[in-house]
Amino acid sequence: MQAVPRSARPARRDVLRAGAGLATAVATGTVATGCAAGRDDGVAADGTVTIEMWHGQTDTGKKALESLVASFTSSHPHIHVRLGGGVLADAMLQKVTAALAAGSYPDIAYVFGSDLASVARSPQAVDLTDMVESSPTPWTSYWVPARKAVTVNGRVRAAPAVLDSLAVVCNKKLFREAGLPLPEAGWRWDDFVATAKALTDSRGGRFGTGWPGVGDEDTVWRLWPMIWDLGGDVVAADGKHIGFGDTGTRALEVVAQLARDKSVYVDPKPGSEQMYQVFMSNRMGMAVTGPWQLPDIQQAKVDYHVVPLPTFTGRPTTISGPDTWTVFDNGEARGKAAKTFLSWLMQPAQDVRWDIRAGSLPLSHATRALPDWQHKERTTEGLDVFTKALDSARVRPVHAAYPQISQALGQAVVAVLLGRSSPAQAMRACADDANAALLIPR
Repeated sequence: MQAVPRSARPARRDVLRAGAGLATAVATGTVATGCAAGRDDGVAADGTVTIEMWHGQTDTGKKALESLVASFTSSHPHIHVRLGGGVLADAMLQKVTAALAAGSYPDIAYVFGSDLASVARSPQAVDLTDMVESSPTPWTSYWVPARKAVTVNGRVRAAPAVLDSLAVVCNKKLFREAGLPLPEAGWRWDDFVATAKALTDSRGGRFGTGWPGVGDEDTVWRLWPMIWDLGGDVVAADGKHIGFGDTGTRALEVVAQLARDKSVYVDPKPGSEQMYQVFMSNRMGMAVTGPWQLPDIQQAKVDYHVVPLPTFTGRPTTISGPDTWTVFDNGEARGKAAKTFLSWLMQPAQDVRWDIRAGSLPLSHATRALPDWQHKERTTEGLDVFTKALDSARVRPVHAAYPQISQALGQAVVAVLLGRSSPAQAMRACADDANAALLIPR
């Protein structure tokens, strides 16, 4: 498996980004309606249609897309896909928001799953329900997280772009030195805390585990599987309150114990690069991460083991953070061409090429069954654990208030990690801010 630098891969962990600008633009009517102002319909004299795709990728992801686009063009000579955008995925929301407000926007853009609810409020965002329902691969063949992440109010508002899950990667060398057995599926969070403590050597600068400490989405989404496992949810059934008051406190107690034991490395910078460097330099025993990190771990020659996330109840639970390809309305011809391209891109023969080269898990069961992916799983230590975890994976709700909820919970996690607040106090502050966000009309 070719190692890919973290900066060269599409973002797998959604970073908290403000979606208020788009919501305000939609609410005040400043987003233009109809076709993009000052742009042609993309149809040449010979009938060739040109569509623009803001892909958000660099290096490996971009090269993978370029290869796929070349294949698509050879079989669809009357559709030309122009790759561009000029920004990475983390900055795409701001660019798309500005483009919609200016009335000059792409046909397809890479949009984080946590931003889709805001983006889908724009009248320019195209409903793709008909596209997936008529797809050669049945929509039910796609993993549940991939389907749920692009569904808003029962309608498919984007195509899934990448898929991932969380598990625990263990440094086998440090486990051997500590005389500890490697964890197995079915372990509990109490086991995780005790193992982290046993792996820690403060004098030697060695930590049991790590946690992002910025308060962004990278900080937050590691907590959702714990909350779901305990029976909580992001938003309560009434839609007016958070659904994780008590369960959030219990989950934060695990974080608090790690902090008290001094067994957790708290990464103070966005992106978690320092946390992963600590792990790959043999100074951290366990990292809660996704399949995107395996190439770097292999390049660092870490002898590793992958195990599913611990649970409180014994029920397998993890999280997936799918991102999307969102289509915008630039007229009938370009809209039809964009749907044709995305429908083709999602099919197993193309999906497997994207997954292997760009670092995604297969979007569908049909892709996973392909020989190329089966070979990839057999030859990549631990990859099958991440893929199998999709059976129990959940996604964050596609809700316009989610960014504010995440920000409030992120502040709570950081307060507990740094010993500034107890879990109960942190959750009370989180609930106050998050509940207020849920009461804002959207």
